Parts: sequence; structure tokens; C-alpha cells
Amino acid sequence: MTTPHHERPAIGAMYAGLALTVAALIVPLADHATGNVLADHIRAGYPGYTQARIDTAVTTYLVYLSVVGALGIACWLAMIRAVKAGKRWARGAATAIFVAGTGVALVDLLVRDTSGDTGLPPLLGWAGILPCLAGLLAVTLLWRRS
Repeated sequence: MTTPHHERPAIGAMYAGLALTVAALIVPLADHATGNVLADHIRAGYPGYTQARIDTAVTTYLVYLSVVGALGIACWLAMIRAVKAGKRWARGAATAIFVAGTGVALVDLLVRDTSGDTGLPPLLGWAGILPCLAGLLAVTLLWRRS
């Protein structure tokens, strides 16, 4: 089935969201391999932690962020496919996924842990927000009438 002309901008926004999600997935992994802002953030919040405990916390966060990123990528791909196929349910599903994804990203950015600081350093929290901006654009374009 051919993609309706009015859906093409939304699909473009979805591809941008997919790329931003891949980037948001790479950022914590690259950070771990280089500067390790995440470990420094945990160390600053919990100065009494041993290095082994910091390493465990970092690994836990990396697994969590990888799972969230993989789910995000799967959702982008599914929604791109659904919109291209002209599925009637695609707008509603994309909206629900946007709301859920934005909720997770806001929790990652804003929620404070027991140290009183945010669980994730701002670099990683804001990296997770970026795909939501593309999601907002995509959902807005999907609901706009042709």
C-alpha cells in the first residue's frame, strides 16, 4: 500500500525519532567507555559506596537504559511500518506510545533518588528527552488533517 501524502512528514519525524533513540542508547554506553559521568554521578551521591557497588549500580543503569532504548527502537519501527501501511489504529497507538515514552523519559530526567540528587546525570536524562521531541512532532503531524 502506498503511504498517503499527508503521512510522509510524520514518517520523517518518526525516522528522526528513531535516530535520536539510537543516539540516546549509544550515549550511556559511550560514556561508560570514556568519561563515565554516570559512575561519577553515583559516586558523588553516595560517597560511602565501594567501587564494586558503584560498578554494580552503573551496570544496572546501563541494562535499564539499554532495555528502554531497545523498546523505543522497536516502537519506532512498528509505528513507521503501521503508518506506512495506512493502519487505522496507528494514530492512537503512536499517541499512547508517545505518552508512555515521554513519561519514562521524564522520570529518568527528574526523579530524585535517596541521595537527594537525580538518579541519572543530566547528560543522560536529557539524551532520553530528545526522542520525545520527535515523537511530539510525529504525533502532531499524524493527527493533523490532510
